[in-house]
Amino acid sequence: MRRWTERNSAVADLLNPALLSITIAAAASEYERRDGRPMPFALAFLVAPLVLHKATREELPSRVDSHLSKWVTSHEVLAAGFGARARALVGPVREGIRFGIRTGALEVVDSALVGHLRGRRPAQVGDIAQVVAKAGFVGRWLTQLDSPTTAFALLGVEP
Repeated sequence: MRRWTERNSAVADLLNPALLSITIAAAASEYERRDGRPMPFALAFLVAPLVLHKATREELPSRVDSHLSKWVTSHEVLAAGFGARARALVGPVREGIRFGIRTGALEVVDSALVGHLRGRRPAQVGDIAQVVAKAGFVGRWLTQLDSPTTAFALLGVEP
């Protein structure tokens, strides 16, 4: 990762570790609430590209029972660019996870993530609240899949 002083301000705002950690924590918290188990670590790398990219976020389904495979087929253009977005976000997601662990928003338990939101509310600035809300949805949505590998395969990326 580049030093903060060397980062483009727009990119630094969107990909700051605090936003990424709360986004991943929201997904992990909702995943565990729905599934009863912590969210597999690898899924954090899918959450960010699904919710940070505005066009993708706006096209996510509104119902948890809508299957990911159906969404991918009906949104081929968004799915086609997903791999590049996911690869570009690996570094920032790692940084966000580390930040979340240091601040207590995230905890690693048996190779899985537990989100601790405890009164943390996203700022009502721009799209931040929507990003965090959609991350919670994505956490619930991903519980439908048998394994993280299935999600990666459907979205055309490798874990």
